[in-house]
Amino acid sequence: MANKSVFASTFGKLLPATDAVNREGAPAYQLSPRDALAQLAVTGCFNGTLYASAGEQLDETLRLAKACDPEFVAKTAAYARSAGMKDMPALLAAHLCVARDGEAQAPSVMGATFASVIDNGKMLRNFVQMLRSGVVGRKSLGTAPKRLVQRWLVNASDAQLIRAMVGTSPSLADVIKMVHPKPDTAERDAFFAYILGKDHDASLLPDAIRAFEAFRADRSQPVPDVPFQMLTALELGATHWLRLAQRGGWHFVRMNIATLKRHGVFELEGATAMIAERLIDSDAIARSRVMPYQVMTSWTAAKNCGAPQEIVNALEIAMDVALANVPSLDGLNIAICPDVSGSMGSPVTGFRRGSTTAVRCVDVAALFATALARPNPTARVLPFDTEVRTLDFEVDASVMDNAQVLAAACGGGTSCGKPVAELVAQRRPVDLVVMISDNQSWINADQSQRWARGTDLMAQWQKLRARNQGAKLICWDIQPGATVQAMNRADILNVGGVSDKVFDAIAAFAKGPTGSFADIIEATPIVRH
Repeated sequence: MANKSVFASTFGKLLPATDAVNREGAPAYQLSPRDALAQLAVTGCFNGTLYASAGEQLDETLRLAKACDPEFVAKTAAYARSAGMKDMPALLAAHLCVARDGEAQAPSVMGATFASVIDNGKMLRNFVQMLRSGVVGRKSLGTAPKRLVQRWLVNASDAQLIRAMVGTSPSLADVIKMVHPKPDTAERDAFFAYILGKDHDASLLPDAIRAFEAFRADRSQPVPDVPFQMLTALELGATHWLRLAQRGGWHFVRMNIATLKRHGVFELEGATAMIAERLIDSDAIARSRVMPYQVMTSWTAAKNCGAPQEIVNALEIAMDVALANVPSLDGLNIAICPDVSGSMGSPVTGFRRGSTTAVRCVDVAALFATALARPNPTARVLPFDTEVRTLDFEVDASVMDNAQVLAAACGGGTSCGKPVAELVAQRRPVDLVVMISDNQSWINADQSQRWARGTDLMAQWQKLRARNQGAKLICWDIQPGATVQAMNRADILNVGGVSDKVFDAIAAFAKGPTGSFADIIEATPIVRH
């Protein structure tokens, strides 16, 4: 018999040839700079991941940004910020402030990006830190960026400036010293002097700052309306913490459940019901750009610290609210394939000493698979590593419970082609396949077959498409990378990120042609000044 690896079948020859290897050394497709930047912008966290160090992510992001049109970089930064990212949008905004080929960026692009991305004091400090670090090519702010920072400081509300006072490296005082903003009122002049530790007229300070100083001197005074981080160095009792929970933002409440428990807040009359009510406030959840995996983290922490069951239940309700825009794809035969291989056991936002998240990639994959299945009860869920796993998955069960069932199966190698091969073997109609993975596939679904040109996933997808002519494949990447297992084309979308904005992309692609993920980002509006 002729050598099959040399005399490949016509079917195998029709596969698009790979042009790269992934981080497991297996065949893959290289994304274009636009597509790769789009993926990195919504998945990169500048922490070390299983496959890439923080420095490697930084270098790759800047390389790709330089290869892309400034307008697209600006829209990518805006999209990433709208998806809840912090460091990546600030980096791209800083990058756009640096000259290319000896010419400064267009002021309209720079200003629009700054306005879209720098929407609070933390983002302002991130932006300044990244410019001053030298990673984007210089260690000074420069005239135009300095003017943008000055304008933000002068025009910011008192509440925005007070929130910006939290944090260091640089502190808000450091930023003010760098750019020397010119206050346009006596009140703002006094406030800047207070932040800098200079002499000032205390009567001109914002009410919240005067209340803060009074509270520092006397704990019997009302708890001031300032960020809780300004108060934690002081001795606070249960009633103080309850007041903070009543006034704090949604993220404050969900992130400090263990602290509230430790300080006895839940023992106060009516406190548990009040906090539970805050957690299920749909308007607050929408305003806070809540990511579903953040709710999962808080739910786990609440259970582990022994918080009241009412609080745990409220977080489950909050999860449903956070996932309210998951599309119902009525009439489509859907298959959802969460990757539960060993590499998915790494932290979703990477490793950072002292602040590594407990949420793993597999938790996020399981969470989103469960969420996508719920409004689409006929969907098939095929968890996979080197095999398709049979698990106790119930569509009617809670999102949290199902996510735990799927995540508990984590382990083994990765064969992205395996669930598609299973769908081919089942011979059932398929309209949409959603693969949720880190894209680091390295094992063929059929170990006896080697495809001389394409990846195993592409080979299996071609087989499925032969029987399901209109089928579409979405490869949802939840960790940063510049290679994929299935190349972008009319029936295949590679999309990235761990925010629920991905559901919008899924719905749009399922219902009609949308182009690549980069094309979706290209449609992001930026406001020019």
